[in-house]
Amino acid sequence: MMVLVALMWVAVAVQAATPEELRERIKKHCYADYKQMYRQPEGGALIYPYLTPGSRQYARVLWDWDSWLSDVALRQILADTGSDSDRREALVYEQGCVLNYLAYTSEVDGYMPMVVDAESDPAKMKPKDIYATNMHKPVIAQHAAFITQQGGGDASWLREGFSRMQAFIRNYQQHHRHEATGLFYWQDDLAIGVDNDPSTFFRPKRSSASVYLNCLMVRELQAMAYLAGRLEMTEAARQYEADAEALREAVRTHCWDEKDGMYYSVDLNLLPYTGEPQIIFGKPFVLHKGAPRDYPCLIQRLGSWSGFMALWAGIATPEQAQRMVCENLLDPRTFWAPYGVRTLSKLEKMYNLLATNNPSNWQGPIWGISNYMVFRGLADYGFEQEARQMAEKTIALFGDDLQREGALHEYYNPDTGEPIMNKGFQNWNYLVLNMIAWVEGRPVVREFAKK
Repeated sequence: MMVLVALMWVAVAVQAATPEELRERIKKHCYADYKQMYRQPEGGALIYPYLTPGSRQYARVLWDWDSWLSDVALRQILADTGSDSDRREALVYEQGCVLNYLAYTSEVDGYMPMVVDAESDPAKMKPKDIYATNMHKPVIAQHAAFITQQGGGDASWLREGFSRMQAFIRNYQQHHRHEATGLFYWQDDLAIGVDNDPSTFFRPKRSSASVYLNCLMVRELQAMAYLAGRLEMTEAARQYEADAEALREAVRTHCWDEKDGMYYSVDLNLLPYTGEPQIIFGKPFVLHKGAPRDYPCLIQRLGSWSGFMALWAGIATPEQAQRMVCENLLDPRTFWAPYGVRTLSKLEKMYNLLATNNPSNWQGPIWGISNYMVFRGLADYGFEQEARQMAEKTIALFGDDLQREGALHEYYNPDTGEPIMNKGFQNWNYLVLNMIAWVEGRPVVREFAKK
């Protein structure tokens, strides 16, 4: 009965405003509020001005993919309402996000921290064994390329630190990459961005070739090619482009599931075939000699929203995209919810809507970033009706939240739109403005993408 009342209450709240009123409500809030993301270094580990997610829980912390995507939303605000002076002011904070990370990246080993806290001890930011745990997600080049594109292609601000960015990519390629498949893997499940994604959460170390991670890396390598080109490093640009294409093909080969019409993460946790004899039944015997394993990984058929990132990254073929959308995304039993895309299929046994932090819950709730990434992929592949529906669902979700709570939240109930966690969360939620610009037919700012 309580659930029915909540649904009726939410429906009334949403119906109280027209789509135009919802859009204007969101724009008014975001345009007035965005500078809360601006932070000065104020001593400590953070050297340059930077962007935060903008709520109390993250008040003085620089996060990797958060700062990148917050910046994409910030640029939409500046395109909508900003002056030249506003853009000059913002640039210091944008570039500072990248420069703060490069300040703690070694040209020798390429380790880059995933988070820099104002209270961090710079001497203790690098773990003892840098290859035993995760580091910064592969989005630093994408952030730098985005800033560079927005500035007309001038990458001179990055010239001094680009060698450290190259060392970061080498670290990934040499120590986070599975040779047999060519796919990248997580070292463990620490701070992977999609915190409790079952394909990685509580899984053995180095066992998850996450489709999310590999989609990010395809774009990261393309961004490295772009930046190298802008810095007149022609041979390096060609190599990064070739690496991006090779990875895209590896993802198509190993992560596409023809049975389900979906991209999945894959399991690398397979024992090697040694060919060494063992004593079995009292005599030497080579186990599995008659049919050794000839496949390098196993599909993890876990219905996660991150499979749709193959659209965002431009990996899926048009035929694959058609199947992904029609057979998976638009099924209300799995992903398609009244307020967007469920982060885990409702048919998965792990599906839940618990309010959790450390890890945050990606096992079903709606997140602004997953809605945006799926929207972007749909639009890029020509699914305009579905992209519009995704945008309208997100606009209704955030517009209603602002009406009821006066602020946005970190994640939401997919069916009722009720907030679950962290009031005041700005961050990538502001990408709803980029969706609104698309719906209204205005110029849209988007993250770096290969031209």
